[in-house]
Amino acid sequence: MLKKSFVLATILYSCVLFAQSNPKSFTVKYIDDIIKVDGIMDESVWEIAESAADFHQYFPRDTTLAFQQTDIKMLYNNTTLYVGIKLNTEGDNYVIPSLQRDYRAGGNDNISLMFDTFNDGTNAFLFGMNPYGVRREALISNGGSGPSGFTTSWDVKWKGETKIYDGYYICELAIPLTSFKFKQGETKWRFNSYRFDMQSNETSSWMKIPQNQLVYSLAFMGDMIFEKPLGKSRTPLALIPYINGILAKDYESNEEFNNFNVGGDAKISIGNGMNLDVTLNPDFSNVQVDNVIVNLSRFQVALPERRQFFIDNNDLFGSFGNERDANPFFSRRIGIARNKDDETIENGIIGGLRLSGKLNENWRLGLLNIQTEKDEENEIASNNNTVLALQKKMFSRSNLSFIFVNRQSFGEYDFLEETDRYNRVVGLDYNLASADNTWTGKFFYHKSFARDIGNRDASGGMDLRYNSRFFNFGLRGNFVGNDFRSDLGFVRRQDIVAARPFVEFNFWPQKGKLNSHGFRISPNAIWRPTLDYKNTDYNIFLSWQARFKSQEEFSVRMFNRYTFLTEEFDPTGTDGAVGLPGDIGYYYTSYEMQFQSDRRRVFSYSVQPGYGDFYNGNRFVMEGDLSLRLQPKMLLSLGVNYNSIMLPEPYASRDIWLVSPRIDLTFSKSVFWSTLVQYSNQADNLGINSRLQWRFAPLSDLFLVYNDNYFVNTFMPRTRSVNLKLTYWLNI
Repeated sequence: MLKKSFVLATILYSCVLFAQSNPKSFTVKYIDDIIKVDGIMDESVWEIAESAADFHQYFPRDTTLAFQQTDIKMLYNNTTLYVGIKLNTEGDNYVIPSLQRDYRAGGNDNISLMFDTFNDGTNAFLFGMNPYGVRREALISNGGSGPSGFTTSWDVKWKGETKIYDGYYICELAIPLTSFKFKQGETKWRFNSYRFDMQSNETSSWMKIPQNQLVYSLAFMGDMIFEKPLGKSRTPLALIPYINGILAKDYESNEEFNNFNVGGDAKISIGNGMNLDVTLNPDFSNVQVDNVIVNLSRFQVALPERRQFFIDNNDLFGSFGNERDANPFFSRRIGIARNKDDETIENGIIGGLRLSGKLNENWRLGLLNIQTEKDEENEIASNNNTVLALQKKMFSRSNLSFIFVNRQSFGEYDFLEETDRYNRVVGLDYNLASADNTWTGKFFYHKSFARDIGNRDASGGMDLRYNSRFFNFGLRGNFVGNDFRSDLGFVRRQDIVAARPFVEFNFWPQKGKLNSHGFRISPNAIWRPTLDYKNTDYNIFLSWQARFKSQEEFSVRMFNRYTFLTEEFDPTGTDGAVGLPGDIGYYYTSYEMQFQSDRRRVFSYSVQPGYGDFYNGNRFVMEGDLSLRLQPKMLLSLGVNYNSIMLPEPYASRDIWLVSPRIDLTFSKSVFWSTLVQYSNQADNLGINSRLQWRFAPLSDLFLVYNDNYFVNTFMPRTRSVNLKLTYWLNI
C-alpha cells in the first residue's frame, strides 16, 4: 500500500511539474462576422470560440486555483481581435474609484490582458477594463520587471463595453489589429491576463505566477494560436492636430503673455513592426502638472515623461545606464534649457521625427531627431538633438543594446562657449533576463565626447539580481567619471564609484493574518576617485516589511549614514542661511515606519513617521496620504509631507511643509474635472491647477486649464494662466 501511494504521489508530482513547464494555450478562431460590442455576447459565433480559463490565484495564495473564476474567449477577422470575458463574482459591491480612462489597477475591480506579439518576453501591449466599462491601455517593456517599464501614457483607439449580471459581469472588447505591432504571417502570440477581485480579496492570473514575481511579468505567459496566419498590418495614417490658446501673466515682471499655437503630430506605420512619429511645432504645455516633491539632498531628481510623442517604444531610448546616477538619454531634457541667469526655462521645439519598433524577430531600432529653436535674448542656441538606439535579442529574454546620443548647436553665437557646441555619448548595455525571471541584470559602459573635457569621461556599471521565493540578493555597482557629460541625459552626480549590494529573506506563513514578511539588508557606499578614492558616503539600510492577507502593509526601517561634505551645504534651503561646513564628515542614524491601510475601503490612508539624527542635528518627518472614495463620481485625496529639521546654532532650522489636496470628479466616461492644490514653503509656492477635460471623440480632447501660483509668505500672485486646448485624432 505504501509503495502504491508513493508511485501515485510521484505520478501526480510529475504531472504538476509537466503542467508548470509547459505553458497553456488556446486557439483563436477566424471568423468573417463583425461582432457588436455591447457586453452581452449573444452572437452565436461566440459558441465556437475556445476558452482561456482555469485562472490561478496570485494573492493571497499562489498554490490554488482562483475561487472566482474568469473565462476569456477570443475571435478575429481580417481587421479586429474580439475578446469576450465572463468574470464570476460573489456580489455586485464593486470598487470603482473613477470613471476616467487609464485608472490604476491595484485596489479596485478590473481585468488586464497582455499580448506579447513578437514572442520575445520583453515587450507587450496591455488592455484593461473594469465592471463599469472604463478602459485603460499600457505598454510593458523590460520584461515587466518594474514600474518604470509600465507606461499608461500610451493611447490607442479600441472599443469596449461591459454589462453587469447577477453573480458575474461581462467585458466585451474589439481591438483593431492595427493597434498592435506583429510579424506578418505570425500564427502565435504569447498571452496572459490578471484580475483584481476586491469582493473576494483575490488577485488571479491565467498563467500561474509565483508571488515573489510581479503580476505583470512577461516571463509567465501562455500561447494564443491563430487559426489562420495574420496578414499585413494596414495601419492608417493618424493625424493629431492641436489648437492651443493661452492667456497668462507674470506678476513678478508685470508682463502679460497671450499666445495662439497650431501644430500637430502624425503617426505613420512602416510595415508591421515600425512606427514613424512626426511632430511640427509641438505643444508641450502642461495640461497635467508635475507633482511637487520635497528634496533635502544635494542633487536633482528625475520626473517621469508625460508627453505623448516620446512614449511609444520609450524603453528603446530611455532605459540605458543607471536610473539613479547616470542615464545617457532622458527625454525631458528636450524642450528646456538654462538661460543667461542659469534659470531653467522652456525652449521651443521647431519639429522632429521618431522612428522606432521591430525590424525583425531579433532586432529593434530607434531613431530620434528634434530641432529646438534659438533664443538669443536668453542666450540659448538652436540645437539639433539626435538619438540612435539598436537592440539585438539574445537567448530567451535578454538583449544587447547600443546607443548614440548627439546634441549639436548650429550657428555662431558670441555667448556660446566652445565646450558647449556639441556633446555626444556612445554606449553599450547588456540586459539580462532568464526565462523564469530568476536572474535579471544589466551591464553597461558609456563614453562621452565634448570639446576640451578631461579623460574621466565614461560611466559604467552592473546590476545582477537573483529572485527566488525565500531568498533574493543583488550585486550592484557603478561609476560615473568626473568628466562624464550627457546634455540630453540625467546625471545625478559625477566623480563616484558606488557599491549597492542587498540581501532579502522572505517568509510565507501558512496560518495567521500575515500573507508574507521579510528582512532586507543593503549596505551602500560611494568613493570619490578625484579625492584619492575617499569614502564620502555610506548608508547601511535595514528593514522588515509585512503584507497582511487583508491587504494592509507595514514596515520598519533603519538608516545608518555617513556623509562627507566636500563643500558648504544648507539642507533646509533657507535663504541667507549659514551652510554646514565642507571638508567634514557627518555620522547620523534615523528610523522610520510605514503603514498602508486596505485600499479596498471607502476611506484609506497611509502614514510614515520617522525620527533620528540628521547631519549634526535631528529631523522629524511625517508623510501620509488620505483618500475618500465616493464612487464612481468623486475621489478626494490629501497628501502631506512635513519635515522638522533642527540643527544647532548658527545653522538654520526649519519646518518644511508640502500639502497637496486633490479632487477628481468624473461626470461620465468622457467628461472629467480635477483640481490639484500644492502648497510648498520650500519652493515658496502655492500652486493651483484646475483642469476640465471633455473627450468628445476617441482620443480627441478639449481641455480648459486654469493655473495659479502665489508666494507662500506674502500670498501675492506669481503667475496665472488660462489654457484652452483642442486635440483631434484623425485616422486616414
